[in-house]
Amino acid sequence: MKIRKNRAPRLSVKLISLAIVGALAYSVEVSAQPAQRGAGTIATTTLGVLPQVPLYWHLDTFPDGAAARAAMGARSAVAESFGKTWLFTIAESEWRPINGTRVAKVGPLPLTAGGIFTATYLDAETSPGFQTDVHQHGGPEALYTISGEVCLETPQGKMLGRAGGEPLLIAGNQPMRLTSIGTEKRRSIVLVLHDASQPWKVPATGWTPKGLCSDG
Repeated sequence: MKIRKNRAPRLSVKLISLAIVGALAYSVEVSAQPAQRGAGTIATTTLGVLPQVPLYWHLDTFPDGAAARAAMGARSAVAESFGKTWLFTIAESEWRPINGTRVAKVGPLPLTAGGIFTATYLDAETSPGFQTDVHQHGGPEALYTISGEVCLETPQGKMLGRAGGEPLLIAGNQPMRLTSIGTEKRRSIVLVLHDASQPWKVPATGWTPKGLCSDG
């Protein structure tokens, strides 16, 4: 009499293999989903008491960090963002670095007299529909938009920033809410020039946005 050995059906092995492959494919697909990064600090510098003259934010790019640091002024900071090396400087309108590529000059910055200021620089990358909380800064904020579109609502109305357009400039100590609009991912370089005793961003109360940016 022949004794048959128990064998698992080949079909079940194929099903298990397909299940493993499917699980791996799913895990790769999920991990590939882009994250909503928002804004992150790329440089911070304490400026101290600023002179009582019109001041501007100067944005220049350099081939590398060594070249940027060699061109720094008294109120400059070097940062890496969006594949470029940046030199950010708070100075008078006529200021220029010894070399580099001029990108923009924003100002004059609406500063209040007195106080010790800190410059916090951020880069922001957000998809259309992204919206911040209602917040404010202890000093002026400036946004230079590299790509996409952004809408900023304050009690005075709304402001629009687009790549190739004028940078946005907002006075300090007023509530605001920012919304990414349009169809393209928004990338911006941001300056917040705030009181050194405060964080760069604080919650704002007593004001509710009207949704002016909801339609772009």
